Amino acid sequence: DFLNMLEQSRLKSKRISKTESVQSQLDTRLPADCIHIGPSDYVPWQNDNKVCFIRMEWRGFGDVPMNLELRLSVEDSPNSAGVAIDAIRCAKLGLDRGLAGPLEVISACTMKSPPKQMRDSEARKALEEFLAESASTAEEDTGEAALAEAAGGRG
Repeated sequence: DFLNMLEQSRLKSKRISKTESVQSQLDTRLPADCIHIGPSDYVPWQNDNKVCFIRMEWRGFGDVPMNLELRLSVEDSPNSAGVAIDAIRCAKLGLDRGLAGPLEVISACTMKSPPKQMRDSEARKALEEFLAESASTAEEDTGEAALAEAAGGRG
């Protein structure tokens, strides 16, 4: 993925999707000159390591300027495996329910640029509802199969 950062059009696209993903979670969008989110470049000696720097600035009591800086370093390749597995499992639930097309709720929970952007809290609630509906559908299907089997066994 890092080698893709050498292609400027890909870099621009990633910057837009990452920024929109963060902006969508805010009550009020930040002005463009107050937010910078995006990949920087391919750094050969970093190999499969990704480094993230976060700086937040605000004013505290008495209008005192404050800031917080954070550095996160992770091995990138396995980083999204859990999210990918969740997306695949939910896609299977959708197939089992006969759903077609994009699963907007699942996409909102697992993708940076879903077809329908949702707040994280809204997406989680909608996902829990989707999972509950899937569980009740599975229980109904299992119950109907058991009844049919029992009825057939009495024959």
